[in-house]
Amino acid sequence: MSQYLELHPVTPQARLIRIAADIVRGGGIIAYPTDSCYALGWHLGEPQAIERVRRIRRADRHHHFTLVCADLAEVGRFARIETWQFRMLRSCLPGPYTFLLKATRETPRRLQHERRRTIGVRIPDHPVPRLLLKELGEPLMSSTLLLPDEPTPLTSGREIQQRLENEIDAVLDGGDCGVEPTTVVDLSVTPAVVVRVGKGPLAAITAARPASTHPG
Repeated sequence: MSQYLELHPVTPQARLIRIAADIVRGGGIIAYPTDSCYALGWHLGEPQAIERVRRIRRADRHHHFTLVCADLAEVGRFARIETWQFRMLRSCLPGPYTFLLKATRETPRRLQHERRRTIGVRIPDHPVPRLLLKELGEPLMSSTLLLPDEPTPLTSGREIQQRLENEIDAVLDGGDCGVEPTTVVDLSVTPAVVVRVGKGPLAAITAARPASTHPG
């Protein structure tokens, strides 16, 4: 049975954040709130956790998982960023956006999209993942908590506990954070392409998109 950790949504308890970080370091999977909706999180060095998440989500090997980072410097370790891409990231993050970028050589193959060699990156604007990332001292692999054949993500901590108590290791209940996922933008192509319209306003993408870009 998964642990149930009830966190204050604005000032999460440090003791509970430490418990969650220890679960992640130990190879466990957590459900946690973000600035868009709840997500599943696990350690970036844990291949077995990825396979568990694939089973929960019924996701194939072409599914983009997301690397949740504390800041742009951390993003730069795992994704190749050109100047125009950096400007867009800086204008939109932290916030409810996921950006697809070409992975660096430092990024393990299992974390990349199998064909495109890209990775999704995100910097959420929510106190729970911010403190969790600080405690971990490294990024967190993540996927929207959207179950197969369901139109919207789960948003109640108690329901997540009931539905997934035998499939994940902990639920970080930070209150209802909505059911609208992130806006996903593919920055691995020129010009950038909006893959999914979500919570992040498109106006921010339009404003940051360069008038003319050239590959290379």
